[in-house]
Parts: sequence; C-alpha cells; structure tokens
Amino acid sequence: MSNGWIEVAERVFARRHAELDLTTGLVVGDEAALLIDTRGDHRQGAELAEAVRQITRAPLRVVLTHGHFDHCFGTSAFLPAPVWAHHRCPGFLDRTASAQRERWVEHYREQGDRDTADALAASSAAPPDHLVTDAAELDLGGRAVRLHHPGLGHTDHDLVIEVPDAAVVFAGDLVEQGAPPDFEDAHPQHWPAAVEALLALNPTAVVPGHGTPVTPDFVRGQQADLALLAEVCRGRLPAARSPFPDDTTRIALGRSVE
Repeated sequence: MSNGWIEVAERVFARRHAELDLTTGLVVGDEAALLIDTRGDHRQGAELAEAVRQITRAPLRVVLTHGHFDHCFGTSAFLPAPVWAHHRCPGFLDRTASAQRERWVEHYREQGDRDTADALAASSAAPPDHLVTDAAELDLGGRAVRLHHPGLGHTDHDLVIEVPDAAVVFAGDLVEQGAPPDFEDAHPQHWPAAVEALLALNPTAVVPGHGTPVTPDFVRGQQADLALLAEVCRGRLPAARSPFPDDTTRIALGRSVE
C-alpha cells in the first residue's frame, strides 16, 4: 500500500494511506475545497496538506468524520481553515484524546516506530469550530456538499459527507473495507440503521474510512453483517452466529449494554 489519490468522480478524490490503511477525501469546487479527515498526527497532517496542494490551491475547509485519533490528530496542519464536526465530537475528544494518544504512542513504540510515536506524542486534537447537529450544507462554489449525522453507529458522533452531483458518499468508519469494523466506541444495536441511512442517500460509490472505495452492494453486505451482529447483541442469536471474528464480537457484546 502506498499513498496516492484516487479520482472517484470528477474532482472528488480519495487518498489511501499506508498507515492503518486510512482513507481521507478531497472534494473540489470552483471556489473552495473540502478535506475529509486529517490523519493521525501533525507530521502526517503536513504530508497530507502537501498532497492536497498537488490537487488544488483553493481555500480549504475541513470536516472530521469522527474523533478517533487517526482521523483527526493531524488537523493542526490545516489551521486556520474552518473545521466541521458533529456537535458531540468536541466532548468525545475532551474525554478521550489523552488516552488515545497514550495508547497509540505505546503501540508505535512497541512496534519500533519511534518517529510515529514521537510525532503522535507531540500532537493534539484541535477542536472543531463549526458544529453540526443533524445536517449541514457547504457551498464550495458550483458544488454543494452535505454533511449528515446518520445516528448512533461507529461512534455517537459520526458524520457522513455526501457529494450529490457526483453520487459519492464518504462514510468514515461506518464502513470499512479490508478489515472488520471497530466497535470500541460503537453502538452495535444502532449501527445497522446508520448504514441504512447512508444507503438512503443513493450513492453510486462509497468511500470507507479505511480501505478502497466500494460499491453500494458492498455496503449492503456489511450492513447485513452488522444487522446479524445486532441480533447477537440483543440476545436473539448465539454469539456463534456473529459474522465477525471472536475478539471483534466480544467487544461489540461489551458495548451492547446501551
């Protein structure tokens, strides 16, 4: 896996990153551009900022799909650009940013990746300054982009980004390609409905938070798996019926006391 832009639709880009197989996004209008997620530390954010400048020099706006470090600890590289997020994202960052940093700094040091550990240790989560409750629309000049909160899912503050004129949706970690979904801060009994709301936007392409862009059929398959797991969490099916690995299922069951 090497970093690189994928043009999903006209002036709508996804960028795959080798670190954690993260996928960021960029939507370019006539007057401004919207960056979707900022990577996991100030150094990674600066690398992404340089990659954005290879595509456009338009004034930049930023939206965070959610508050996990790998999606938002690089935000400082883009300030003073305005930053959108769900209104519960700042509180989540207040509660969890230090613990996220400590846990992942330790992870990278154990892996022998001192550079990434040091960069993350020196990074902080810049708070978003434009907060979304249910939905918002941004005008990029000749192109509207819509931000939607589809309900509880991967977190309690997910945003999906719809580009209506291109029929593309950036899903954040509500959809993952190449690995099982992450349930550490999830609401597994509600997640299937959030993905259903995403599919109701009628995209022709969906960009996941990790992995390569996928089709709606892929998302429907993942939604079916999530629905099956939700039944396991409700106690209506045995854990053996879960479509996900045992460790993933255990985390989801631990989160199902909502």
